[in-house]
Amino acid sequence: MRAVFGLVGLVVVLGVVGLLAKKQLSAVRTPVPSLQTVPVGSAGAPASAAPAATVRDQSQQIQQQVKQQMEGLMQQARPMPEDEK
Repeated sequence: MRAVFGLVGLVVVLGVVGLLAKKQLSAVRTPVPSLQTVPVGSAGAPASAAPAATVRDQSQQIQQQVKQQMEGLMQQARPMPEDEK
């Protein structure tokens, strides 16, 4: 009898965990808006004809933004702790 209650309890807990996992995964699957890109011409000026942004272009844009942010952070002076005497 004790084994039956243990098995039923285990199935109930497994069902609750399954429902929570399903709810969490459905919340994560919300659509993400695409990045707004400004196409750049050969001279560095924005291009007049805007081609459709591809995943590769968006990936390169994100990589460039991260690189610029890291370079900016590397240029900042590191705060030095004050000497306590």
